[in-house]
Amino acid sequence: MRILIFCLICLIPSLLTAQVDQPTGTIEIEDNALQDAAIANRIRDILSELDGFEDITVTVNSGIVTLRGHTLDSDTARRLSALTSRIEGVVAIENEVTETTDVVERLNPAILRFEERLKQAIAFLPLLTIAIAAFGLVVLIGLLLARLQQPWNRLAPNAFIADIYRQVLRLVFIVAGIVIALDILGATALLSTILGAAGIVGLAIGFAVRDTVENFIASILLSIRQPFRPNDTIEIEGDTGKVIRLTSRATILLSFDGNHIRIPNATVFKSRIVNFTRNDERRFLFELGVAPDTDLAMARQIALDTIQALPFVLESPAASVWIEAVGDSTVTLQMAAWVAQHETSIVLARGEAIRGTMRAFEVAGISIPEPGMRVLLSTDEHESHVDKKRQGGSASTGDAPQDVAATADSELEQIVAEERLTQQGDDLLTPGALEE
Repeated sequence: MRILIFCLICLIPSLLTAQVDQPTGTIEIEDNALQDAAIANRIRDILSELDGFEDITVTVNSGIVTLRGHTLDSDTARRLSALTSRIEGVVAIENEVTETTDVVERLNPAILRFEERLKQAIAFLPLLTIAIAAFGLVVLIGLLLARLQQPWNRLAPNAFIADIYRQVLRLVFIVAGIVIALDILGATALLSTILGAAGIVGLAIGFAVRDTVENFIASILLSIRQPFRPNDTIEIEGDTGKVIRLTSRATILLSFDGNHIRIPNATVFKSRIVNFTRNDERRFLFELGVAPDTDLAMARQIALDTIQALPFVLESPAASVWIEAVGDSTVTLQMAAWVAQHETSIVLARGEAIRGTMRAFEVAGISIPEPGMRVLLSTDEHESHVDKKRQGGSASTGDAPQDVAATADSELEQIVAEERLTQQGDDLLTPGALEE
């Protein structure tokens, strides 16, 4: 094994210097010294006209060319072998040229190249100045046009879309400035490289900020076709409140507890939106259970008459009562009625309807089953209490309906209006926008 490694080490220099560009053809029988000298002189003359071969010595004996010396790199040495093989009369080539390790020799070409490029840059400076000036002028025109209020505000449905128009206009003028500058410099071929690199970078950034881009696009779509207006009562993903504003990032709600709810626009765009304010008429529901032995037709009619008699209940759509379910110890009646929610509080109206219906049932002697775990201390006292309630009068002579005006909603609307005044510039909800 050691012998094999030693042989490989010995063969490495010869492998490095071996050349494939050896001359081919018939070798002459006679040895001509004049021809050898002519070959050597011809090679020296050629190398003297080329850069990088100053340290090369050439000897020729019987048509065999031996090359010695140093070059800056191995590619130059290989070029030397290819060049020598083209000389007529060369039988073989012994290329013993090595790559120089002298620091000064290796740095000198780099310094010369730097000086040459510096001279080119200085000579190119006036044209570069003109290109930069042209780029700046085009960009300045774009910025001035983007700062105009018209026609962008007139073309866009809202200020947010108008700002997008302005950003696109700036980008177009910047790209136009780059194209003009490159055309002046005669380097328009770089434009495809720049655009390709920009596309790759944009794709990478798009994947990195995918959620942000999705939210941005959702903001544009929501601002163009608005599914709600300020002060609308809506429900999104279980969150209910009044709309304060639609920003470029989120939809802001004011809950009925007085809290701000911030929902990303991407979530709003993809979610089911319930708008309770779009229609003035709104229905409320409630259930009451009666004993199984109750005359259900009579109980249904009493509940219906009681609900229809309430002043805040609309005649159209009409109220309705039906049997919802039958349980082990109770029969459930479902009541439904409609109110004008812009004037009437839906929760107060529902509560008043429940109170009036329970009052009517008690007066009519319709019992509402007690909870199964309730303990009655005195049966006689309980029956006497029920009898007193029955003797209190009919449903028509009961307590007058309480006030169910939507004062709480009005107060919340005032809070929303005040908050909208504080941040008028950051709102995409505009009166003239299309509605969904």
